[in-house]
Amino acid sequence: QVQLVESGGGLVQPGGSLRLSCAASGRTSSNLVTGWFRQAPGKDREFVAAIRGIIAYYADSVKGRFTISRDNAKNTVYLQMNSLKAEDTAVYYCAASVGVAANVGRRNEYDYWGQGAQVTVSS
Repeated sequence: QVQLVESGGGLVQPGGSLRLSCAASGRTSSNLVTGWFRQAPGKDREFVAAIRGIIAYYADSVKGRFTISRDNAKNTVYLQMNSLKAEDTAVYYCAASVGVAANVGRRNEYDYWGQGAQVTVSS
């Protein structure tokens, strides 16, 4: 079992920055593929970013603005979000896969999910 807890959400103005954290406990390892997804009201949950080892993957909509990173000593994955836009407003979910996760952008590749963190970008 792996438990995931997100933190760092909140309200920010357009153009601002936030950093989300995803702390893992339980059966963790540096090989755990970890991803971030988001879900806006009335929309499907969509892929944002993922990290496998030291390799990062990003959705086109956030490339160049968001950065995913991992601190193995703390069993924590971060999502640094810069140049935030109103359309980034959503509940952000952390997810972990104990398998290969060949397609990191697919929700069903992930075995464990956090409870979500609200990010609101508004003036």
